[in-house]
Amino acid sequence: MNPKRRQVISQGLQSMGSLGALYLLLTESELVQANSGAKLLGVRIWPSEDYTRITLESDKSLPISHQLLTGPDRLVVDIDGLELNPTLKDLVAKVKPNDPYVAQIRVGQFQPTVVRLVFDLKEAVKPQLFTLEPIAEYQYRLIFDLYPTNPPDPLMQLVKESARKEKLLAEEQAKNPKGMATEEDPIAAFAKKDATPSKKSGPSTAQQSPQSTPSATTANTQRIPFKRLITVALDPGHGGEDPGAIGVRGSHEKNIVLSIAKRLKNKIDQEDSMRPFLTRDGDYFVPLHRRVFKARQVEADLFISIHADAFIQPHAKGASVFALSQQGATSSAARWMANKENASDLIGGINIKTKDKQVAHLLLDMSTTAQINDSLQVGNSVLRNIGNFAPLHKNQVEQAGFAVLKAPDIPSILIETAFISNPQEEKKLNDENYQERIAEAILAGIKDYFAKNPPVARRG
Repeated sequence: MNPKRRQVISQGLQSMGSLGALYLLLTESELVQANSGAKLLGVRIWPSEDYTRITLESDKSLPISHQLLTGPDRLVVDIDGLELNPTLKDLVAKVKPNDPYVAQIRVGQFQPTVVRLVFDLKEAVKPQLFTLEPIAEYQYRLIFDLYPTNPPDPLMQLVKESARKEKLLAEEQAKNPKGMATEEDPIAAFAKKDATPSKKSGPSTAQQSPQSTPSATTANTQRIPFKRLITVALDPGHGGEDPGAIGVRGSHEKNIVLSIAKRLKNKIDQEDSMRPFLTRDGDYFVPLHRRVFKARQVEADLFISIHADAFIQPHAKGASVFALSQQGATSSAARWMANKENASDLIGGINIKTKDKQVAHLLLDMSTTAQINDSLQVGNSVLRNIGNFAPLHKNQVEQAGFAVLKAPDIPSILIETAFISNPQEEKKLNDENYQERIAEAILAGIKDYFAKNPPVARRG
């Protein structure tokens, strides 16, 4: 306020006595509060091949304006109600050399209450700028999501990575024109094991002739089709802004499940008949519908979401496997777990305004009875193999309305590898040996399932 004007107002109010003085005091206090800038609580950058996210967390919502410039490519953002401070300057140092889209960030005080951010870009981007309301431990978050104009094709990348396996498969099919599996194939090996007649359904071993068992086994083995590589989508839960559950020792679920998923990916890479795909391979957030969409992009034959969740009771323990349900949850705990996992989008932060018809459709219950039945089969196979070495929370696959399991044409399961809220299990989850064993058990369950349900052709 102009000093002379303030003096005139002050003199007039003082002539009104103590009431006027009190009004003047309150008015000045409101002016100071209104003119005080927002407090910046933190800045974070989450680079990935999919997109780069920049987060500014503050105690107030920050009005912004932005413009894209070319020659060279730049994104200019003006933030109102903010003053340049060390926390904001720290954003400059957080840019990593391997960031796919941001070369550097420049910050400056553009106007007395306006800070300008200039993002020097490595290529053209489609930015999404939006604000998230306070939730969980977060205050207001100003989000800059920088998506590439020409996004990478995950299927083409997967094909390149598995070219050697595809070549070997083509050579094998040339030797077996009918597409029958050989006994050396690992899936056929599992089928051979499962083809052994049981004591309940067939004649006893003592009653069989020496020739009968080999011929029956060979016939069953040769009927297992082996026409293409099996694609397994591995989905490490949470990531980036969404840490997932946090153990008493400070372990973040997002880090543990990414480590387990990478171990499982390495093991699948060693299988001649399979190829893995990670929905995220680093510490960044992927919305639930994008996880499903990415699995469908690579034409996955199986979707496995990996978690290490918490429960309201710290003594809860054991691994669990979940499938989707069309008719409600099979238990109150399963319902609670699904609601908690489905809230991941709110914590991780999605731009609600960008939800198109395809996204809205995916989030509906599109599942089919066949998909759920297949999911239960693979879920039981995985659960059985995990139970061979680790305690189980429940001895059967549970069902609930998990949004991430709603691919209508891909068998999908969610695995809780253990409870991070249990101090003993948190310690176990951080143990490399346990991570290896849980990955081995999941792989064994996958192979067991496909031995009985080999994919014979690509979906249309």
